[in-house]
Amino acid sequence: MRLALGIEYDGTEFSGWQRLSHGDTVQGALEKALSFVAAHPVEVTCAGRTDAGVHGRCQVVHFDTEVERDMRGWVLGTCSNLPASVAVLWAQPVDGAFHARFSARSRRYRYRILNRPVRAALDARYVAWERLPLDAARMHEAAQVLVGEHDFTTFRAVSCQAAHARREVLGVSVRREDEQVVIEIEANAFLHHMVRNIVGSLLPIGRGEQPVSWMGELLEGRNRAVAGPTALASGLTFLGPRYDAHWGLPAEVSR
Repeated sequence: MRLALGIEYDGTEFSGWQRLSHGDTVQGALEKALSFVAAHPVEVTCAGRTDAGVHGRCQVVHFDTEVERDMRGWVLGTCSNLPASVAVLWAQPVDGAFHARFSARSRRYRYRILNRPVRAALDARYVAWERLPLDAARMHEAAQVLVGEHDFTTFRAVSCQAAHARREVLGVSVRREDEQVVIEIEANAFLHHMVRNIVGSLLPIGRGEQPVSWMGELLEGRNRAVAGPTALASGLTFLGPRYDAHWGLPAEVSR
């Protein structure tokens, strides 16, 4: 039997999603908890790996088991064995052909920037901070050049191991919500640090240090060295993947 789970996590104290031989990871914590509930070793496959310090609103994973538990048991039993910073939102059986990574049609991220003269205290774990005023409208206009299929070498980490840099951005928006500037981006897939590097290049445009046209010049130039710095991990949240409706998953991850 194959099960799919929705996972929420605060990534601040983790060394990223992927299981490591050293350091705490979200995958490691989840597999340990699931293995206890299943009474056998469990390995999960996720929709998209996140880096150290990045959060997850609805990460989706799948795993196989022959153990019979009701879905409430999987959710509550696993949650009771997880650290407070990780929770299982839902669990449900899926067709054996479902794959959390390869069945996903797209992935969505949100980046939050606290834009005020004073740094955050209460929200410091979940936002980046920019003290200089940002023009969200300019940032939104500049970001539209990213929509479509492009070579995103400019916004790819040097350590990225993807076979190629072509990705399709389905939509990107930048808006102001009171003291925060919120950037949301959806793509078929992402390169390592791609969202954080995009944000790092939108910031100089928002501050008025670069023209709106700069984002297009960076994209065409395919030169990471001349783009903006990688934005902080704290502001980034993986909202989750999207799957075709026929898989029968909750509305928040279906299209």
